[in-house]
Amino acid sequence: MNGLVTVVIPTYNRAAVLKKALDAYGAQSPSGLIRELIVVDDGSTDNTRPMVEEAAGKCGFEVRYMRQPNSGPAAARNVGIREARGEIILFTDSDIVPRPDLVAQHARWHRENPVDVAGVLGYVTWPAEPKPTPFMKWLGEEGALFAYRELRNKREIGYRYMYTCNLSLKTNFLRTRGQFNEEFKGAAWEDIELGYRLSQEGLRLLYNRDAVGYHHQFFTFADLRRKAEANAAAKIVFARTAAGKQFATQQRVKRTGLRFQLAKSIALALGAVVRPAEAWLDSRVPLPAVVYRALYWVHVNWREEALRGRTKIAKTVVVDAQE
Repeated sequence: MNGLVTVVIPTYNRAAVLKKALDAYGAQSPSGLIRELIVVDDGSTDNTRPMVEEAAGKCGFEVRYMRQPNSGPAAARNVGIREARGEIILFTDSDIVPRPDLVAQHARWHRENPVDVAGVLGYVTWPAEPKPTPFMKWLGEEGALFAYRELRNKREIGYRYMYTCNLSLKTNFLRTRGQFNEEFKGAAWEDIELGYRLSQEGLRLLYNRDAVGYHHQFFTFADLRRKAEANAAAKIVFARTAAGKQFATQQRVKRTGLRFQLAKSIALALGAVVRPAEAWLDSRVPLPAVVYRALYWVHVNWREEALRGRTKIAKTVVVDAQE
């Protein structure tokens, strides 16, 4: 295989940070590994198009701008899959700025693993500026955003780590074995759902810690809570899929276990105790990871558990009424 890469970037109203990403792809070393870069504009209302057209003139490869009505990143990535001319598709996000050797790292691993079913996950971390808070570091390593800490010293990983912010797959594998479910309109669960289907087709997902991208998005605890609320619709879609049903079965088993019930009780109790620490969540003062977990449980997981319980009760009432 020639190992040439098509970079696919879905974007929505992120022209400023997308420019940083495009400049960084234009400066990849060694050059010549990128066949093309496809920007799929998901209905942006800012100056994304003229910025991309201007940046394209500075790159040593073709930059293709495509636009679709606002339909979500799943649909945008499918545009990239259909249009890609490279043997490898590197999926990333418009706020991920690659390290100078990111493309080379992906390309090398694919040359060493040329079978169609082999894919590569890279590592995403925060840039030096703006300096990430301790909460952000927790969030990116072992929090609700990414769980890279779990991948330390691992080479082959499960489909649940198919983070499309820094992920490469063979173009032919995607076109013949599965693409993104366009029912997902937001950036949540759509990559895991595809990962499950591809795993049924033999996907071998490898983890390359040296393929580094920098996530240029500043997160506060309030941002995380809003993100969790915005992901509710995607969870409903996910629950209807085969992946979601398997996940739900595993979660039911997990929730009935003594370990989960004990952890839940401790988290709720600890959450109440450490509530005063909320004022420090977005500060530069590092807090123990258990504090972040407890407060996340109280504000996000506990709300979901409560909603799930109310939904279950409501369904029971309806069934009783019908009987």
